Amino acid sequence: MTRAQVIVVGAGPAGSSTAWHLARLGIDVLVLDRARFPRDKPCAEYLSPEASRLLDAMGALAACEAAGAAQLAGMVVRAPNGTLLRGDFAAAHGFRGFRDRGLALRRSVLDALLLERARAAGARVGEEQRVTGLVRDARGAVTGIETLDASGHTAERQAAIIVGADGLRSVVARRLGLSRARRRPKRVAMIAHYHGVAGMGAYGEMHVERDGYAGFADVGSGVTNVAVVAPATRVKRAAMAPAAFFDAWLAAHPHLGARLAGAQRVDAVRATGPFAHHARRAWARGAALVGDAADFFDPFTGEGIYAALRGGEMLAPHIVAALDARSPRDADAALAAYDAERRRTFAGKWRVERLVALAVAVPALMNRAAATLGQRKDMADLFVGVAGDFVPPSEILSVRYLLRLLAT
Repeated sequence: MTRAQVIVVGAGPAGSSTAWHLARLGIDVLVLDRARFPRDKPCAEYLSPEASRLLDAMGALAACEAAGAAQLAGMVVRAPNGTLLRGDFAAAHGFRGFRDRGLALRRSVLDALLLERARAAGARVGEEQRVTGLVRDARGAVTGIETLDASGHTAERQAAIIVGADGLRSVVARRLGLSRARRRPKRVAMIAHYHGVAGMGAYGEMHVERDGYAGFADVGSGVTNVAVVAPATRVKRAAMAPAAFFDAWLAAHPHLGARLAGAQRVDAVRATGPFAHHARRAWARGAALVGDAADFFDPFTGEGIYAALRGGEMLAPHIVAALDARSPRDADAALAAYDAERRRTFAGKWRVERLVALAVAVPALMNRAAATLGQRKDMADLFVGVAGDFVPPSEILSVRYLLRLLAT
């Protein structure tokens, strides 16, 4: 029977960040993932300027840049009526990120680099290990996990704390009974990579349409990440395979389809979602959740990878406190303190995400906001800085900003 102080389920950015920070604090940590790395993952593959701080702390920033990560100066957003707005990360508002640019890099590269950093810090890693269940003691506290490997062998692995970092469909969150689906917005994403997309520059792009939105971003080495995000009900009614729906959606928007006319798709269209789920709390006795396993609302603002990395950094000291606790009650308090800090840290960004989701769902509202931001570069830069995780969300949640945003 394998034992560790902490077992982290999932070796994406949230799991690798958690494992790296724990290993650096001297904790015996085992990371398990159902995949073998490197592996692809459907994702917008955007890292905000402030994510570079976390990459740098882990010793991964230089490796990401050496691997050819694209450098993004900001974001361009197109409203349903064609109005464009552009925001820059380096701007005159007085806020500065760790870097003046964001990054974009294939998840197949990024995740392998981050997992290697966790290994280098001292974490043990087990690949092709599917978690099938949780082990509990008589009090209901989590004491371990059950796994199934690629050869069909089952095993029980024990740890003082189990961390669910296993993403949108977290097995750990479901087995804990903490996962909750939100009623809206129910969207799914279809993502593929292309060589030779016309008109790509130094900005990530979001194109909002009446039936969803699309994201275009250079991810390095001449490759563009193209994502289509549409209401889950629309995809279901279409009864089409992801690739067919993806192609049909882009073809129905000629200004986007034309940019792919001379491009070459280099991999399969992958689907992910529905989104909009959360855990009613990010801990249980003997367990904690981090990254998408704890909360994921919608991919428009690109918060996923930063929140995953930041969540691991945040969680690690609380786990150490739980491990050092003198009683189960004190251990529970340490994990509850993590959840409280997580909510305080991300609360403002969550409010911004919900306002953006409302605008995306109501074309007239999106058109009006884009008209204002298209004319007010200072306001657009603030919005993009919030999306870049270095401008406080309060800057665009103020009554003054919102009234200006919706002014006719």
